[in-house]
Amino acid sequence: MSAATSAYRSPQSWITLAIFLALVVGVGALIGTQTAPGAWYEQLQKPPLNPPNWVFGPVWFALYVLIAVAGWRVWIDEPKSTAMKFWGAQMLLNWAWSPVWFGANMPWLAFAIIIALWLSIVGFIMSVRHRDALSAWLFVPYLAWVSFATYLNLSIALLN
Repeated sequence: MSAATSAYRSPQSWITLAIFLALVVGVGALIGTQTAPGAWYEQLQKPPLNPPNWVFGPVWFALYVLIAVAGWRVWIDEPKSTAMKFWGAQMLLNWAWSPVWFGANMPWLAFAIIIALWLSIVGFIMSVRHRDALSAWLFVPYLAWVSFATYLNLSIALLN
């Protein structure tokens, strides 16, 4: 990354990090509480490897922290970069998925969203990997989880 390490340590940078964390974790938590699994989800046929509901909250909290830190790092270095555009796109798609899946009960539309989400995560990783390897690596667990979630989404859509 071209930003000097000292840029990450400035008071303004720490404020920016706090904003990224509050926005990503806060909006994610708000959406999660408003679109919690309900009766519709409970009655669905689930595929093998479907984890219990309690797993999703802690996993998403950890992922949202990683997503926020990666976004913050790219923002400090180059806020108008292609990587930042991919970061913004994946965040909007991420936030859209739960309302479509749990709120609208539309697994196939949710599947289309998660495919676009997966592609935007890959786009972020590819666009940032040479400039900021740490930010790219921070997205690897997210890519793995969304890959798993894509399997769950598609399996449930096919089973129901």
